Amino acid sequence: MKKVRITVLKTTLDKELAAEYGVEGLGACPMLQEGQVFYADYAKPDGMCDEAWKAIYQYAFALAHGAEDGLFYYGDWIRKPGVAICSCNDGLRPVIFKLEATDETARIDYTPVR
Repeated sequence: MKKVRITVLKTTLDKELAAEYGVEGLGACPMLQEGQVFYADYAKPDGMCDEAWKAIYQYAFALAHGAEDGLFYYGDWIRKPGVAICSCNDGLRPVIFKLEATDETARIDYTPVR
C-alpha cells in the first residue's frame, strides 16, 4: 500500500444556495485551507475533516492500493494517471481536493486488536 497526497485545491461557497438555505453569514469551509496537504494510507489523516474524509476515502483507498497502474479515473474523467479530483459533500460550501498516488510505502503504526 502506498501513501496518497491530498491537496486542498479550492474552498468554495455557492452564494445562491447559501442565500436561500444557509445561516446568516455562512462562508466557505472554515476547517480547511487552500493549499493544505495531507497524506493518507489506511486511515484518515490528522486534521482532515471527518465529513470530507467520508466523501473521498474510497478514492484514496483505491489509489493507495495501486489503482494508478490502470485506468482508474483516467481517460474518461482525469487525463493524468494516479490522480483524482473530488470534493466533500457539503452542498453549500464544498471543498475540492486533488488526490495523488505517491511512491511512498504506507506503514501501519498500530497493533491490531483481536
